[in-house]
Amino acid sequence: MNSDCNYTRAIKDLAEEDRPREKAASKGFRALTTAELLAILIGSGSRGESVVDLCQRILNANGNKLYNLSRRNIQDLTSTFHGIGEAKATTILAALEIARRYREEDEYVEQPQLTSAQVVYDYIKYDLWDLDHEEFWIITLNRAKRITGKFQISHGGTSSTDVDIKILLKTALQQLADCIIAIHNHPSGNLMPSHADNMLTENIRKGCSAIGIPLIDHIIVSRNGYYSYMNEGKL
Repeated sequence: MNSDCNYTRAIKDLAEEDRPREKAASKGFRALTTAELLAILIGSGSRGESVVDLCQRILNANGNKLYNLSRRNIQDLTSTFHGIGEAKATTILAALEIARRYREEDEYVEQPQLTSAQVVYDYIKYDLWDLDHEEFWIITLNRAKRITGKFQISHGGTSSTDVDIKILLKTALQQLADCIIAIHNHPSGNLMPSHADNMLTENIRKGCSAIGIPLIDHIIVSRNGYYSYMNEGKL
């Protein structure tokens, strides 16, 4: 017979009052802890460790912040946490991506009017501030400064991303944009633009000017806030 340390403890092995699914059915999902919600997703723990305890261990290792957990990748989760294989890691990260998209989705509300860098930051931050790599996006706007689309232009490494300005300009033209805002993130949290950031901004500004679609701002995003070229008088 296997002892507690030799078998995987699934949700069904918990006392009935401790089972997250039963608790959710009787009290609602808001009554569950974050560890219990994750436990429903992954279903089973590691050897000798309940699924809820495993999920709490994962959260503890990430400062009990889903933001920190979302910055990990599949390989990181599987190599760091005994009991988490590729399927479970994929499920966790997929759920966090769904949560990210849910926060920004509201098809019944008119797209916001981007009248300041703060409004732009509030609109785009959930796409970018928890990434472990750099991405470059543009937001296309109409004459009323309302959003007509947002597009990822490039995906890079931890400290840089190459931007093909021709693709950026093509995207703006295809959307019949009246103006655009450029955005990229700094995973390090440092908001100050680099020399390369400044050069890229100037090249984009010139390209946009040539096709009659002004670049009205370039915003650098991190968990610590934002840097606006417009606010700093550099555009």
